[in-house]
Amino acid sequence: MPFRTPIRPFTCTLACLLAGCLLAACAAKHTYVAESSDSRRPKAWQRPYEVKGERYEPLSSHEGFVQEGLASWYGADFHGKRTSNGETYDMYAMTAAHKTLPLGVYVKAHNKRNGREVVVRINDRGPFVKERIIDLSYTAARQLGIADTGTAPVRIEALGYRNDAGSGSVTYRPPVSYDTGSYGVQVAAFTDNANARRMAEQLRRRYGSSSIQEAQVKGALFFRVRVGRYESLRKAEEARGGFEREYPGSFVVALD
Repeated sequence: MPFRTPIRPFTCTLACLLAGCLLAACAAKHTYVAESSDSRRPKAWQRPYEVKGERYEPLSSHEGFVQEGLASWYGADFHGKRTSNGETYDMYAMTAAHKTLPLGVYVKAHNKRNGREVVVRINDRGPFVKERIIDLSYTAARQLGIADTGTAPVRIEALGYRNDAGSGSVTYRPPVSYDTGSYGVQVAAFTDNANARRMAEQLRRRYGSSSIQEAQVKGALFFRVRVGRYESLRKAEEARGGFEREYPGSFVVALD
């Protein structure tokens, strides 16, 4: 989402700062569970979607997710409007938008310039601008120290779903390395299976690994061609940059 400058009267700013202090004081008491009680039920917002001609596939799990890039924020122009999970956007709440993380997951964002950190809940999709990985609410941006600059380099880590029930549930524990998993790069999609197989075979010979995934999109059957198998999101993103020169619109996907 584009960078917006909200109206910031003194009384509102003071109230936000006081609210931020209260949130920070309570943050240490929260634990995070690996998945919510109903997280296995499919949700509409977990379906693949397309923005500006680019397709995005939400991750099925937050576990092991880490990412570095630019954080931005959105404010008054979107205040009161509906978010991707059906909530009403509140620029004074501790929320954020992300392109592929499961909605409802809590994320810790670390400002690499000033060392500040915030914990936000993902309830929206975006930002759809290259290099930007997370769009923070106004209050979260102020606490992270980027409300005036507009953007800042950050490192984000997925924590899980917040557990306020106390004992009796499994708390989230970070893995040894956040940058782990199985990822590939989707380079094309065909309605003709023969064309998809031809490209997949060419890619397999050149890069050692390729696959085809079938998917129904608006009643039509597509054959998605994916290349590579990378053990970290960072390596997959680096590979995507190379593939994009030959296959514009390439994007990273999580492999089964």
